[in-house]
Amino acid sequence: MSRPPAGFPQTSGVSSGLELTAVLGPVRAQNAFEETVERLLTVIKLGVIAPGERFPAERELAGLLGVSRITLREAIRALQLAGYVESRRGRFGGTFVIATPPAPSTAELRRMAVEDADKINDALTFRMAVESGAAQVLAQAVPSPPVAATLRARLAAVNAASPGDYRRMDTLFHLSIAELTGSSLLAAACADARMRLNDLLNAIPVLQRNIDHTAAQHTAMVEAILAGDPAWAQRAVAEHLDGTAALLRGFLE
Repeated sequence: MSRPPAGFPQTSGVSSGLELTAVLGPVRAQNAFEETVERLLTVIKLGVIAPGERFPAERELAGLLGVSRITLREAIRALQLAGYVESRRGRFGGTFVIATPPAPSTAELRRMAVEDADKINDALTFRMAVESGAAQVLAQAVPSPPVAATLRARLAAVNAASPGDYRRMDTLFHLSIAELTGSSLLAAACADARMRLNDLLNAIPVLQRNIDHTAAQHTAMVEAILAGDPAWAQRAVAEHLDGTAALLRGFLE
């Protein structure tokens, strides 16, 4: 494993850097501004940085994206004008997320389900491949104590999440599995798969019965990974994602 994180310590008001590297990466020079805006919006829409939390310091963020601080400031300014973030000065200042984009209406989601059915099925297949693959890779060897501790902490966080914060914590849990493999390409693929389904997943009502059922599935995934059993890990992820896909299709029919 090339770079196992030691955990995800959180500074007051600053989101963990663990999942940030799954979403943020060097952008292409010819489209630096546009791609920087896109990456920052993905971070916000996936809930990697929640409303009220702040982005990493400008120097760190520019380094993750591989852009100049001038380009980064222009991108942040565009997000400010669109109402996604605000910049605050002072000792506890920085760039803070201030808005959560509204989910599409039920009518819009049903239109998407009918007109974009092939794209949705493609996205579900893509998600199954990359997330089950990530779990298999992580389970190929018994994870190190720091990786195991991070995974257990993410599991505890999603299982204890309130209904209002559940989707965000679920996203962070799934992204952490991919990122803990140490593969930036795999982590980025899992983030991309999640983003393709994000609006649809957010539209599913969060019911306590579903939370309890999903908690058992998440726990099975973690137990399989920590046991170093790739086949069990793949089955656990597949069962979980099959259930999510069925629930999604049920609410959209």
